[in-house]
Amino acid sequence: MGGSRIGEQGDGVLRLTKKADYGLMALKYLAEHPDSVSVSAKDIADTYGIPPQLLAKVLQRLTKVGLLRSHAGMNGGYALSRQAQQISAFEVIHAIDGPLFITSCTKGSKSCDLEPNCTIKEPLARVNESIAGVLKSISVYDLVDADTAAARGQDGLVTLLHSQAV
Repeated sequence: MGGSRIGEQGDGVLRLTKKADYGLMALKYLAEHPDSVSVSAKDIADTYGIPPQLLAKVLQRLTKVGLLRSHAGMNGGYALSRQAQQISAFEVIHAIDGPLFITSCTKGSKSCDLEPNCTIKEPLARVNESIAGVLKSISVYDLVDADTAAARGQDGLVTLLHSQAV
């Protein structure tokens, strides 16, 4: 896990990797089904049209780092290891992609030829910290869709999330 490849799409948009997207979608699904003891990877994959093999790898990774619990057997599947309010988007992304970097120089790499003359390393590090801060402030619970959130009285969180994402 060498670091999240945010922004490498070439279209000027900061993007998460597909694996991180799938991880967030899976945890969102689990948060929307809190009464289920466990949910199968197939149910999640079918709901969102995610390739099942790729989702299985993502869920295994999230289980390995302790964000999910897996249950074997006939009614096996996955469940959140903590309440959805206690799991941040940052934790999910970090678990799947590793550290979050918008540029290679914010990794602490000494390989940049421009390092002695660079005037943007520190400002970009602050941007990176700001993005991480926003992701840390968003819980999996905040990701539930507007209808589910409204039913739970959480309209404001979903609106906030969407406004921060734009």
